Amino acid sequence: MKKENTVIVVLAVLAAVIAATWLLLVAPGLTGNEINMPRGVTSLSASHFDLHMIVLWICVVIGIGVFTAMFTSIILHRKSRGHEAAKLSHSTQAEIIWTIIPVLILVAMAVPATTALIKMEDASGAEMTIKITAFQWRWKYEYLDHDISFISTLDAASNEARQLNSGIAPESVDNYLLDVDNPLVLPIGKKIKFLITADDVIHSWWVPALGWKRDAIPGFINEAWTNIKEPGTYRGQCAELCGKDHGFMPIVVIALPQAEFDAWAAKQLADSRDQQQEADRLWTQQELMQHGEAVYASACATCHQPDGQGLTPAFPALAGSKIATGPVAAHIDVVMNGRAGTAMSAWQDKLSETDIAAALTYTRNAFGNHTGDVIQPITIAEIKRQNTEQETAP
Repeated sequence: MKKENTVIVVLAVLAAVIAATWLLLVAPGLTGNEINMPRGVTSLSASHFDLHMIVLWICVVIGIGVFTAMFTSIILHRKSRGHEAAKLSHSTQAEIIWTIIPVLILVAMAVPATTALIKMEDASGAEMTIKITAFQWRWKYEYLDHDISFISTLDAASNEARQLNSGIAPESVDNYLLDVDNPLVLPIGKKIKFLITADDVIHSWWVPALGWKRDAIPGFINEAWTNIKEPGTYRGQCAELCGKDHGFMPIVVIALPQAEFDAWAAKQLADSRDQQQEADRLWTQQELMQHGEAVYASACATCHQPDGQGLTPAFPALAGSKIATGPVAAHIDVVMNGRAGTAMSAWQDKLSETDIAAALTYTRNAFGNHTGDVIQPITIAEIKRQNTEQETAP
């Protein structure tokens, strides 16, 4: 090869290397934008990032080789330099080479990829188990080892700002549409198994910093696990189009050191005992109305609207409705057991006795529904007990 040709080839290789390096390492810093895959904060996300980088650099090397050969051929063997197109015939040797080399490359990528997949699916040895149940448009978390459960819903500030004609600028709300009233709290440094399912349609639980997502499918349980290495707050969203309010179904995970998590869990158990004591007493109508307004805003207003006017035909109005002003027993049955063939889901296992009683009392005495009815938590508790006995009866 002539000296000038060698120089051209070397320059072509250097240009390709410099371009690849600039795009991968320099450009993000200059623009302030991260174009690479995030590393995450778990052992799984770290292995996924490492796998991504292995495959990326293999592709970069292949790209540099291919484009160097291509541009070298274009520059050094162009027609203006007196070159003529070669007349190629069948070459068994060439076919063997261009088959074996890609196979070896694929095997080199398949080994770490398979290792990562096996690791991702292995939830054995978990030190803690959490059941996640999705339903439109919130999440229910159950700590199976701690007897703790709660529902996580879009926070009130975001929910108010998202309403049409609310008068609230979304940019004025911190973490708009990415904050919740009850975040999922987890300890760091522990292997935690998740059992993920859904109550109505297909959802998908996704927190990017954890390095994976899992579909929540009615009648089916998906497994996943995590081991968070760094304390902090990590946000995600439902990643499956699940209905009209799909965009308002965020996820917030707060990772705490073990001692802080233990303190949080102890407080949750104490609060649960206090709530049970509250459910055993008789509430005044004013107390139920005040608490019911908050429950309605969190659990009911998404469908039936803050003013109780609904969104017909899918979500009927509560103002002046035959259900909200009719027999109390029928109203309780609809709220607790849902209504087949409609968007009304069963709330018996999603809200506490106090929450259900307060929401019923509120809707029967708000929006112009002045029935004067007062539903007590002990009444709901008794109905729950009867329903449970019927379900377990042989």
